Order: sequence, then structure tokens, then C-alpha cells
Amino acid sequence: MPANAVLKRRMRELGLTQDELASQMNIALLKIIGRPGEVSARTVRNLVNGATRRPIGRTCAALEAVFGCPTADLGFDPPRTAAPAEDPVHRRTLLVAATGTAVAAAAPARHSRLGQPDADRFHLEYTHLLRDDSRLGGAREIEHKAGELATRIQASLANGGASDRIQRQMYRLASDVTCLAAFAAIDASAPQRARAHLDRAFTLAGLARDSETMYRVWDHLMLTSSQHENHAEAAAGAEVMKRSSAARRDPLYASLGYMRRANALARLCQPTESLRALNLAERAFLPASGKTPSGWISFYSRAEFDALSSYVWTALGEHARAESCLHRTLAAIPAEMIRNRALYTAHLSLAQARQGEVELACATGRRAFGMLLPDSGSQRTANTLARTRQVIAATGTKAPEALSWIEESRRWT
Repeated sequence: MPANAVLKRRMRELGLTQDELASQMNIALLKIIGRPGEVSARTVRNLVNGATRRPIGRTCAALEAVFGCPTADLGFDPPRTAAPAEDPVHRRTLLVAATGTAVAAAAPARHSRLGQPDADRFHLEYTHLLRDDSRLGGAREIEHKAGELATRIQASLANGGASDRIQRQMYRLASDVTCLAAFAAIDASAPQRARAHLDRAFTLAGLARDSETMYRVWDHLMLTSSQHENHAEAAAGAEVMKRSSAARRDPLYASLGYMRRANALARLCQPTESLRALNLAERAFLPASGKTPSGWISFYSRAEFDALSSYVWTALGEHARAESCLHRTLAAIPAEMIRNRALYTAHLSLAQARQGEVELACATGRRAFGMLLPDSGSQRTANTLARTRQVIAATGTKAPEALSWIEESRRWT
């Protein structure tokens, strides 16, 4: 049977993969029937390839919730019989019956109250994902696992009562986990997928009523804007970050906001404003650097400050200063942060190439690629090495070392 071109187009517009659509449909069913659905990637595959032309009732309901339109508008055949209009309670009962749990729907549901041990258990899973992300970079497996964990956290909140403190803690964790999925997509150079995750994270951060959690969402939204080359939007997002209540309370958050803005302004060819923002970023960073930050913002160390500064200097054409910053970063970055070490080594290679140090840039590029594990999904590192190759090729060099590296790097990227 022919594939469902309409559904494929709508998925593409929303930036959804088949796994992500399955996850979104399960979340929709959670809202409709009170428990997570069981839509699998195989179910979605059958919908996309045309094997399923007339979905069953709960699948139709989930599709309509995700896309906001009738299934007929998604390229599916209409139901065999038209059903009379139903009130929401009657519809919910029928949907539950369709899953084989009609008896359970008739009986009062038993809810277990969520407590701190539940939150701690979910947080431990999140910690393991953070460790894997630091090692691998933007692997699709990490993105998928993070999305699935966020769904389970939301399901536990729907199925059990909780105090306001635990509820907010769980929503904050769900937002952080979803941001991790978004960052994996950013690292894989997939900003559309990242945006889909961040739309969900934005709602969860609002439910958590936590300014630092919301700040993280804005930070990642700004990064997706940069990947789309929409630097004006990135600068506006950075302005929101540096004016947030989190930035007013903690100079480390203020510093990161100024740093993101400096980067965006440099790419908008506004060097004076960019350098002013970079100076403010350093002035805010210095008093905060003596503290031990907790939570997500702890990534913003002195090594990370220098790495982000190098991006600003690169955009301003100051490649020697960018190289100096990256040397300091690589000297200070923890050994276990393999993804970041590979990324910043690739940027060091690019900075050297732009200064005409061709052989040195080739040697550094080889070192960067050697750090990437086979299952790493850090497309940002691969893209940086591709730019290095282009810069070296543009010099017209005939050096065997450079020609060999150019040929090898074509296979890498």
C-alpha cells in the first residue's frame, strides 16, 4: 500500500521522528484515559508506511490530540460507521474499554501517594543519563531514553497524589530530563527535534514554578536559534536569560546570559556590543567562581567560560585569542567529559587552520576524531572538523600531510 504522505508531511513540519510521535501519542493518551498509552514505534511505522489505513479508536484519539485535527485530515480513511456525539466522560469510558480495562475503569482507581523516594529514584536515572551524555554526546539512544523517562515521570504524577513540594520537584525533574533530550538533539545538529522537546520542557518548567528550570529551557532555545542561524532571535533569548529572576539572584546565571548574548551579537557583526557583553560576562563570573554551583549550572566552569569565549573571538575574527582560550579549556576540562573534550579539540583545530597553521591543524583534527567513540552522535564535532577541512583546502596546500588529512576527514564527516 502507498505510504501516508500527509502524515509524513505533518510529522516533518513538527520535527517529529517516529519514536517521538509514539511518545507524544502516549502522553496524549495519558491525558485522555488517565494512564500512559502503549503506542510503539512499530505502530507509528505502520501508520506512516500505509499498512494501517483506518486506526482504532484510541490511536485516532491520540493522533487527533497530537496534531490538532481529525484523522481524515491526516490521510487516514474515515471510520466505517459514524458514531454519535459523546460527552467527554462517555468517550473516556469507551477509550478505556478499548484497551481491555473496562472493568478497571468502572471501579475506583487506586492511587499511591508519591514521596521523596520516588523522586530520588527518578533522579538517579537522570544522573545515569547525564553521565552517558557526557561520554557519548548527542546519541539518539540518550535522546530517546530521556524522552521516555520524562513520560514516566509525568505518568507517575497523573497516577498518584503528591504534596506540592514533591509535585514541583517532579515537574522540575521532568523539565530537566526533557532539556537533556533537547540538548542531545542540539549536539546531533537536529534543532527541529530539539524545539519539539523544548516546547514540552517549557510547559513542565512552568508547572514546576521554578525560575532556574525555566532559565535552562531559554538557554537551550537560544542554542537552537543559533543552529538555525537566527542570531537576532538568539540575542533576544539571551536578553531574557540575563534579565530573569535567576540571573538577578545568582551572578553565575547572569554571566551565562551575557556570554550567550556576546556570542549572538558577534555573529550579528556588532563587535562593540559583543565585547561589552563579554566583559560583563567575565565581571559577573569572577565573584561567582569561588562558589560551588549546584544543579545544571555547574557545567559553567572556568573551562566552559573560556570555551564559550573562544566562540566569541572566533566570530570576531580573532583566531589567535580563540586558540588561547581553547588551550586553557583543554588544560582544565575533566578527563571524563569526552564529548566536550572532542568538541573543543575540533574547534582548536579550526582556529589553527584559520591562522594558516595547516600541519598543526591536521594533527589536532586527528586527535579530536580519535576521542569520539563509535556510538557518539556529536554531529557538532563532525561539522567543526568539516569546516576545518574546508579552510585547509582553501589554502591550496600541496603538503602530503594536509592532503591525507583532508581525504580522511571526508570519511569522518
